[in-house]
Order: sequence, then structure tokens, then C-alpha cells
Amino acid sequence: MENKLSEDRVKVLNRIKELEKNKKFDLDVEDDMPSKVLLPDDIDYLKTKLKSKIATYFANKMAKKYFDNEIKKGNLIIDKVNGIENFLKVKDEGLIITCNHFNPYDNYVIRKALEKHLKRNRLYIVIREGNYTNFPGFYGMIFRNCNTLPLSSNTETMKKFFKSVDILLKRKEKILIYPEQAMWWNYKKPRPLKMGSFKLAVRSNVPVLPCFITMEDSDKLAENGSYYQKHTLHIMPAIYPDQSKSSKERAQELADKNYELWKKKYEEVYKIPLKYE
Repeated sequence: MENKLSEDRVKVLNRIKELEKNKKFDLDVEDDMPSKVLLPDDIDYLKTKLKSKIATYFANKMAKKYFDNEIKKGNLIIDKVNGIENFLKVKDEGLIITCNHFNPYDNYVIRKALEKHLKRNRLYIVIREGNYTNFPGFYGMIFRNCNTLPLSSNTETMKKFFKSVDILLKRKEKILIYPEQAMWWNYKKPRPLKMGSFKLAVRSNVPVLPCFITMEDSDKLAENGSYYQKHTLHIMPAIYPDQSKSSKERAQELADKNYELWKKKYEEVYKIPLKYE
């Protein structure tokens, strides 16, 4: 008997198809709640307060236990990690890591691949405002405390965000950003990239490490009627800002190179040319 996708997943896939057709690649497809505005006093980006440090410590332990258990149960499958040598070449530098965004768990694929190599440095993750301010329960706790850097629609909060990112990169921390912006569930193609992550790399003069995750069906069926995906993480060579060019040109060049690397990897793995509807 053929498996049947749940109604909400069919709805999401139809939205993706429509947005792709209209070239609106950065819009959300999930039914997320409206975002509460994140104000400057609501966030301790650098975890300078004792309360923040304690919450981060316990949240990271709980998250690791949870996701490692998901791996054991076969609900998160990391099949292969290719190109770890590319990370090792830049592991002692401040770093912007980019990745395609198709699942709430995809950041843990990267975290798991890098964790034994990070030592004293951490992996920070830039997230959307609503994930930080609105999300309830266990996942909300993770979004608020596991080394996340939420964006904000408030100008003063964003000033604090940029200042904190500068400090973290000077400390040689690693910051994961999804330059496609929105999460498109199980979407395999690379999408056009927003400029924010590349402007941050130029601003702090740090390299960008492009990562791309490819997927294939496992033989395990999820409750929503889809098959759990086997993930392969591809870590590509770091790209550096060209100091001979203007800031705008440097950021655009980084974005173009990142996209081309993703496109090439997509076509190499799936053995089809990249083509949008």
C-alpha cells in the first residue's frame, strides 16, 4: 500500500511549488505564529549574565541528549560527512558557515559533524525572531538558550546583534547562517541567497564556509507519511573576501561563489541540472 502524506505536509509542498514558480524563494511555507518583537533588554547575545550562562549550559546538555537519541531511533540520519578537511583548515579562524535550510534538525547535522573539532569554540546559530520569542515548550527552550543569535524587527536590537556578532567572530567562534532565509521542508535544490551573511563576513573580514546537505529517502516512514531522510553533509572549501574590492562587491562575490558551489554540488549528487519550476 502506498504511503499517504499528511494534509499539512501536502499543503506545505503545494506552497513551495507555488512560491518556486513565482520565484519567491525567501518566503515562509509553514504556518508560523506572528512574531513578537524582540527588544534589546530581552536578549543576552553574549551570555554575560550568570542566569544566561546557566540556562545555556543545561539547554545544550538537554539538546544534545535529545538529538543524539533521535539519531539512535533513526529519526535523524546522518549518512556521511564529506570535506571535513575543509573545516579543519579554517577551524582556528572566526567563521561564517552557510547551509541550505529544509528541516528544523538540519543545524544538528552540522553541529554533530563539527562538535569534536570545536574544542573551546562554539557553533552559534542565527535564527528568526519568532523562533526565539514565540516558540513554546522544549523547542522554545532550545531556541532561546542553545547558542542562538535571533534576528529582530527592532532596530536597536539589531545594533546589539551586529555588535555581538563582531565580538564572537573576533573570538574565533563559528556562526551558522541560513542565507536562503526561509525553511522549505525537504526541498533539495539550492535557492537564491540573501546578502546578510556575506555582509557580516565582509564586515568582520572572516571566511565563509559553504556547506550543503543532500538527502535521499530511508526505508523508515514518519507519522506524516514521508520517509525519514538520509543526510549527507558536504563541507566545501572556505571562500575569502577579496580585499581589493569594495565592501558591496566583496559581499556579492562571496554570495555568487557560495551559490555556484551549492549548485555544482546539487548537480553532482543528484545528477540533474538545477532547474526551477
